[in-house]
Amino acid sequence: MNHRLNRREFLSGTALATAGAVIAGQTNSVAAIDTPTAPTARVVPGSKGAMPVGKIGGMTVSRLISGGNLISGWAHSRDLHYVPSLMRAYNTEEKVLDTLQLLEEQGVNTIIADPRKNVMNVFSRYWKERGGKIQWIAEGHPDIDDWKTNLKQSIDFGAVAVYIQGVKSDYFLKEGQGELLGKCVDFIKSLGVPGGIGAHKLEVLMEAEKNNYGADFYVKTLHHTKYWSTRRPDQTQDVVDNTADNYWDFDPDKTIAFMQTVKKPWIAFKVLAAGAIQPSSGFPFAFENGADFICVGMFDFQVEKNAKLAREVIQKVQQKNRKRGWMA
Repeated sequence: MNHRLNRREFLSGTALATAGAVIAGQTNSVAAIDTPTAPTARVVPGSKGAMPVGKIGGMTVSRLISGGNLISGWAHSRDLHYVPSLMRAYNTEEKVLDTLQLLEEQGVNTIIADPRKNVMNVFSRYWKERGGKIQWIAEGHPDIDDWKTNLKQSIDFGAVAVYIQGVKSDYFLKEGQGELLGKCVDFIKSLGVPGGIGAHKLEVLMEAEKNNYGADFYVKTLHHTKYWSTRRPDQTQDVVDNTADNYWDFDPDKTIAFMQTVKKPWIAFKVLAAGAIQPSSGFPFAFENGADFICVGMFDFQVEKNAKLAREVIQKVQQKNRKRGWMA
């Protein structure tokens, strides 16, 4: 049975708001921030450029996906503690609406975002006022003691797919509850949308494949280590326990090698190591090493440049025979 609300019900306010956030920052190198002109009142998807796409289940998904941290207020700023406040001050609700429109006009048709009540007004306003059609893949936040409620809410509120968020998946495995990931995936799929599993720890996906948890897609970190704040030899904690907040893929080479054996769509995230790697380096690394999609957070002034780069990189990679075939 499909429990999703239709768009009329969703926009009328009959659903309580728990939708996701939009975009997490990165550090493109620019001499000055040239804020784009505010978009027109109604969005025309792809009007400023088409983006290559792939399939996840029955969904058509742009290979460049928007990240989801700017509205929810998360910022991986290492020891620059003022950055989250600066980010939230810059990304007003109107600014986020404009950024969503810029994304769609550049062919980015999908956002990955966590379900948060305080951002539903943004999604609702965007779809209603600007006629946007951007689709939302929800980060699922199930709890061990209540693993259905959050997943069902995201689908009821408009998510086109749901995956178990990486921190949650890592925690489930650490607590010896790996089999619960399979139950969550089955539940998501029973509600009529694709179900996936996210992870920072590669062992999560290894366990999922070994035990056939049935995920339709995976969301796994991938970035190279050629940046100055990369993991030091003495930093041996799991990613989510690392207070220095300076690495997200513990061993990229192992990730790349294992994912070559996986025949399911792979969305790579943290491909810029949370802003420490330039897109011109991070995008090719991810696509050349097997990612079917990349999830990247963008401020408005980064959208056009990143979209153009993504198109160029994908075209070049598609002309080569990379070791991992395209699974989407």
